Amino acid sequence: MNRRNFLRTGAMGMATMATWPRSGQTVSAAAAGTSTNTLRLGIAGWTFRKFSLDDTLPMLRRLDVRNLCIKDFHLPLTASAEDIEAFHRKCREHGVTGYAVGPIYMGTQAEVDHAFEYARRVGVKLIVGVPYRLDGQRRVESPELLRYVEGKVRQYDLRYAIHNHGPDDLPYPTGRALMEWIGPLDRRIGICLDIGHNLRAGVDPIEDLEKFGDRVYDLHLKNVTAADKTGKTVELGRGLISIPDLARTLLKIGYSGVCSLEFEKDPDDPLPGVAESLGYFRGVLAALGASAE
Repeated sequence: MNRRNFLRTGAMGMATMATWPRSGQTVSAAAAGTSTNTLRLGIAGWTFRKFSLDDTLPMLRRLDVRNLCIKDFHLPLTASAEDIEAFHRKCREHGVTGYAVGPIYMGTQAEVDHAFEYARRVGVKLIVGVPYRLDGQRRVESPELLRYVEGKVRQYDLRYAIHNHGPDDLPYPTGRALMEWIGPLDRRIGICLDIGHNLRAGVDPIEDLEKFGDRVYDLHLKNVTAADKTGKTVELGRGLISIPDLARTLLKIGYSGVCSLEFEKDPDDPLPGVAESLGYFRGVLAALGASAE
């Protein structure tokens, strides 16, 4: 074991021990019967919304995170071919891959067209999206736009993961609510399961993951302080969601998407909370005989 790996492993263990007791989260020493022992770890671009791409990428390298869900403030929807090539070049220099784009809000067919063409030009195979229609000032579900999205996933052969947004004035509060809309649609349309928002809507995200895991194509790692609209983001090991139970379930179902940390707390200085959260998650996986890549 070289010095870098030794220090990284030690940091993971200390982060786990430091946060483990705070919300009564426990985990067994082994995860018997799991179907995989590796999960892909990433960062949702929203985490670094106050930072440029040039500032974000060195932080991802320090965190040893290689997967980034691209938000439009890091790569605009109107980016030219030259802009996109420059983006990918900078990412490669830091060992980072932009694996998906979004979340992108789409209220019209033209916006859906633009998002799919953007994803094609960027070169990703997954769009995290929120299709909606306006009902007064509220964004609500749009079956018509969902059917239009279905045509687009067939045309472009891309996956489209709809982001759930809890009890806020947005459509699709939970994974199970989403499945009521997308269940019969093309299976390339699935869920970006935001576990924090799921709990804020009063529904256990682990139950939704177990039930609908075959349609979960992206996962926003998050923890929150309350199982209602007042819930706020906290470091991963400090909230109400049992992260050991979540990790055990992800391993059990053979989840193959990215576990993308979306840390909404401390937008002006997210790095300490992100580092603690990732260290905790890696430590949980290590205790289960698994790892993150």
